[in-house]
Amino acid sequence: MQIGVLGPFEIRAADGGLADVPGARLRALLVALALEPGRVVPKATLVDWIWGEQPPADATNSLHRLVSRLRKALPDGVIEGHPAGYRLAVEPDAVDAVRFERLIAEGRAQEAVALWRGSIPREVGSAAFDAAVSRLEELRLSALEDGGAEQIPELTDLVAAHPLRERLAAALMRALAAAGRGSEALQVYQRTREALADELGADPSSELSSLHVALLRGEGGPSPAPERRTNLRAELTSYVGKGDDVEAVRGLVARHRLTTLIGPGGTGKTRLAGETARTLVDELPDGAWLVELAPIGADGDVAQATIAALGLRDAMLGGTPAADLTERLITAVRDREALLILDNCEHVIEAAATFAHRVLGECRGLRILATSREPLGITGEALWQVEPLPSASAVELLRDRASAVRQDLPDDEATMARVCQALDGMPLAIELAAARLRTMTLDQLAHRLDDRFRLLTGGSRTALPHHRTLRAVVDWSWELLTDAERTVLRRLSVFSGGATLEAAERVCEDPDVFELLTSLTEKSLLVTTGDQAPRYRMLGTIYEYAVQRLAEAGETESARQAHLAWFTELAETADPHLRRAEQLEWLAVLAVEHDNLAAAMRGAIAAGDAQAAMRLAAGAGWYWWLAGHKAEGLELLIAATEVPGEVTDEVRAVAYALAVHFVSSGRSVEHRLSEWVHKAYEYCLRSRPSGPWLGIVGALERMERTPHELLSAWEPLLDDADPWVRALARLHLGKSRIILGHSGREADDYLEAALAEYRALGERFGIWFALTELSERTAVRGNLAGACELVEEAIAAVTELGSVEDVIRMRGRQAQMWWMLGEEEASAAALAEAERQAGRVTWQDALGELAWSKAELARWRGDSAGAREHLAVALALLGANAQAMADDQLAYLTEDVGEARAHRTAAYRAMAESGYAPLVAQMLVGVADLALRQGDAARAAQLLAASSRVRGIGYASHPDVARIERETRNRLGDKGFAEAVAEGERADWRQPAEVTLAS
Repeated sequence: MQIGVLGPFEIRAADGGLADVPGARLRALLVALALEPGRVVPKATLVDWIWGEQPPADATNSLHRLVSRLRKALPDGVIEGHPAGYRLAVEPDAVDAVRFERLIAEGRAQEAVALWRGSIPREVGSAAFDAAVSRLEELRLSALEDGGAEQIPELTDLVAAHPLRERLAAALMRALAAAGRGSEALQVYQRTREALADELGADPSSELSSLHVALLRGEGGPSPAPERRTNLRAELTSYVGKGDDVEAVRGLVARHRLTTLIGPGGTGKTRLAGETARTLVDELPDGAWLVELAPIGADGDVAQATIAALGLRDAMLGGTPAADLTERLITAVRDREALLILDNCEHVIEAAATFAHRVLGECRGLRILATSREPLGITGEALWQVEPLPSASAVELLRDRASAVRQDLPDDEATMARVCQALDGMPLAIELAAARLRTMTLDQLAHRLDDRFRLLTGGSRTALPHHRTLRAVVDWSWELLTDAERTVLRRLSVFSGGATLEAAERVCEDPDVFELLTSLTEKSLLVTTGDQAPRYRMLGTIYEYAVQRLAEAGETESARQAHLAWFTELAETADPHLRRAEQLEWLAVLAVEHDNLAAAMRGAIAAGDAQAAMRLAAGAGWYWWLAGHKAEGLELLIAATEVPGEVTDEVRAVAYALAVHFVSSGRSVEHRLSEWVHKAYEYCLRSRPSGPWLGIVGALERMERTPHELLSAWEPLLDDADPWVRALARLHLGKSRIILGHSGREADDYLEAALAEYRALGERFGIWFALTELSERTAVRGNLAGACELVEEAIAAVTELGSVEDVIRMRGRQAQMWWMLGEEEASAAALAEAERQAGRVTWQDALGELAWSKAELARWRGDSAGAREHLAVALALLGANAQAMADDQLAYLTEDVGEARAHRTAAYRAMAESGYAPLVAQMLVGVADLALRQGDAARAAQLLAASSRVRGIGYASHPDVARIERETRNRLGDKGFAEAVAEGERADWRQPAEVTLAS
């Protein structure tokens, strides 16, 4: 994170994007902390900084609230609280004002002044804030008083703003004189003399007067042209985004005599070398010299190119004419202190390495900065990997170059970022894209980048041939590869998200794959990631090129098949481990390969390979569910089942079983569920697949055929050989008792036993499932604080798996529980966390459940409009299966009793025959509310009692139940209420419900 104080306030996140800190006081708080990075700033100091002489009555709490708001706007952990105050946990150089003061102290005034982006806004009227701003501005003015010709515009503005500051006037006079503008310098003196006389009645100081006399004598003008010490040409464009790299490479050149900049073509190696050399020219007695090797060809002479670059004629070369050119060059430059830039070494890598080794060995004052797509491979060589531009810098470069060819460019940062991301942040590709904006819009450019090699062809006519088109950049590298390297590179294009060594060996089918991967990495065509076992991947441009080369070689299908086989085997190997304690290790393995699994699956579906698609779906399905890829997993599972063709019974059985699990786990139940259950059971009976699915599918089939015998469906699995299945059976037996409305603790006992077994297995999905059910039971019994603790445990378990969808649902429910406890701040925090996580998923059930939780919370708070809005969202996401629940909620919201009765009747018809006791109980509470609104308090009390009997347990802590009970007691009195409750406990719940709905 970078904090900009020197000018309009700005914060740049790690990805280069701007963060918003709204409000002057919030910004003032951050500035106060930023000026003391890494140190604890006392609370009293912060209060004085923000409010000055008029602090609020409760200053400490006001400060705490400001800090809380600031924490939400910044990355986690950046602001630390301490007993004495608060600390901003950033490096000092992350704050431009702190970096400015450091550079001033080091005597690097020009660099320091360059950090300023404008005036510092004085948004807060405290004396402490004003004093800090004044101190920084004074330091800036002092630094500018030593400025040179390049600062004439800024000095001119400052002299106008501070007409009595003589040192500023002197600095401007010297700068103008050095630029050959002596008459203007004399005019500055005259204006300053008049200002001093008018304002102070004083004459200029002796120093300013002496400078004036010197200028009148013609002294202090431009110096004679110095001897030429470089052949570096002036650049026509600004240098964007690599300032820190220049400093780093400059440091390497200072410490090492040979430094090589390596990276793929188009990353800006030549420009970085040139920019670094420019900063060193004045420090090297014999300058810095660019040696361009690209034009000399593979058999060219590096020494001859160097002689030409240095401008050495025969008379200046040492040695005899018969000596080799390298020897004669060494004789000529042996005692020079200079920097040679050997640019584009890759096609003459051996010759360049030999030349560098020999010259550096004999010319002790010489240093070499080389650019190449691979290292020279000499002992003592320092390497700097030239990376693509980060997103913000890439967008800045595109905007800068595009503005030169198109004045009406729209400020569409999102589309620009998309273009830059597609081009991997490669400076050359971005510049080629910017040139295209002469004749097309930004949107057209963004949509045509799939054909980037045909599109990006308009490079500079003066550029090297291999820098004029994007394809030429990659062709240059391709032509330098061996046949074996080309084969590996093109076959690697079948991977998405990179490849391990083992996967590459399987797909590339070459015994020397490791050596070839290493060579391709050194040649900057592959990038390695990972701290332990490396992964090999390509930048997007190299990937697109390799895909085309794979098709040209006729190897696309064979590479796809090998890729599919490898990842199918990996998924099948991992699957059983995902239901044991080692599940996190295997989830991590599959998470890294997520893109490869999806690509293999989509490739099999597109090829119409039913067996392969269903087999991979069966192997990867549980991973998709467990790791929180439910929407994508369901999409791929359904697509696989729809591919026509022969598939083995065992594979079909598991794939259909997983599809059933996906679609039956939310409110928006797929209409084909029964069909899939029967198919899964049929295929299981035929093949008797290994793993847990035979028993689970059997239980689901029994539930479908005899839904009234819910308990007997799962009881046979209590003796299953798989402990995971046994635990699942206990969990469902507990949940079934809740569904059936059993009273007592038998359901809890089953759930607790399942939880114990899952904990023994170390299986976090089961732990989460059991804790979720137990938290609801605990909440219904009225122990809301205990329920919140269980929810927190469940979230901790499922978070380890990475299943964000489940966290969203649980945070939404937890927000309701905290609200029922009166903890509105904790409720808001839980809801905010749920909303933050919701931005990361597309699983409609999770988003629908969150909308549902928000709707109920809004209704309980009395926000009818908000409740209706959230209900509409929930219904749109969850579909027609949630209509009955929506009717139940809408009946509470409408003021018209007739309309409420219509909603209650619709909910009653849908829920009454569901057989799901908690749902029926909830519906009866709603009918009780209708009875109360119709003036029948006795029947409302009967319906509340019926609801508790149906559920098997009372839910007195629920806001609707508590409200209805309170109002009926007030109307009936304690005795009347007790009599009505006793009647409700005896009677069939349908009778008071139907009477109420018919009234």
